[in-house]
Order: sequence, then structure tokens, then C-alpha cells
Amino acid sequence: MANDTAIFCTRMTISIRPAERGDVSQIVDFNRRLAVESEGIHLDDQRVAAGVNTIIADPGRGRYWLAERDGTVCGQCLVTVEPSDWNAGSYWWLQSVYVDSGHRRTGVFRTLWQSVLDAAAAAGDVAAVRLYVDRENRGARDTYQRMGMRESSYRVYELPIGRP
Repeated sequence: MANDTAIFCTRMTISIRPAERGDVSQIVDFNRRLAVESEGIHLDDQRVAAGVNTIIADPGRGRYWLAERDGTVCGQCLVTVEPSDWNAGSYWWLQSVYVDSGHRRTGVFRTLWQSVLDAAAAAGDVAAVRLYVDRENRGARDTYQRMGMRESSYRVYELPIGRP
């Protein structure tokens, strides 16, 4: 993922651009809403803002992509990179995917998705774009399948370290 290259794409009046410092409050708001809608979790705004600021300050940690329609941010996703020794390349992980409820099913996610795929293809070393989704989030799972994704054979395990 090129750290200094801005990705711009326009489809159906939807523009995709990298996030900037001035977008932190919008990303925090979307992340809060995402957590409530997808998992019933209420996030701490200050903690989320610190996380978003860390990522925006260090593109090596990840990159937020924002969708805008008529100057209004209406969707987002975060791409992080996992190096792979198995294929001498990387996996791009799609995270924090959120489309404002008033803009769903209007092409916002499809445009974000295509922009990420185009950038992954241009990078030349991306083996796959991956994401994880809550097993109960049927709407998101259906959307990802419509985009051509398929469920992998992997299961995610985790062990929380020092944080609630």
C-alpha cells in the first residue's frame, strides 16, 4: 500500500479519498456506531480517537479510506497490511467498514471495495483482501458475498491482553 499516494475514484458521485487529521471525529463517530450496530458494544470516544490518531499519524499501521457524496463523508474502511512469508507478499485486511445508514445500498461500499481492490492490484504483491465479520451480522456477510468474497476455512482466536 503506497503510503504517499492518494487514491481517488469517482462512481455515481461517490468519491474515495484517504483520511486526514481533520477526519478523526467523523471516523470516531462511525466506529462508535459500527460497534453498537454490529456487536452491541459501546466504545470509549477518547480511546477510539487515540487509536484513530495513531493510525492516521503512521500509515504503516493502516490507512482509512473515506467515501464522500456531495462533500459529505458517508462511509469508511480501514486497510491494514499483514506480511506473508508463505507468498512473499501481503494480505490486506479490511476493517472498520461502515456506511452511514442513509447511504446504504447506494453503491458506497461497492465503490470503497473497488478502490481497495484496484489499489491492491496496483501494489503487485497482495495475495488476498481479507476481513472478519461477526457471525451474527448476516447483512454484512451477505454484502461481502455479493462482492465475490467467500468464507475462508480459518477461525479467529484471541486472547485479550491487559485491556477490557
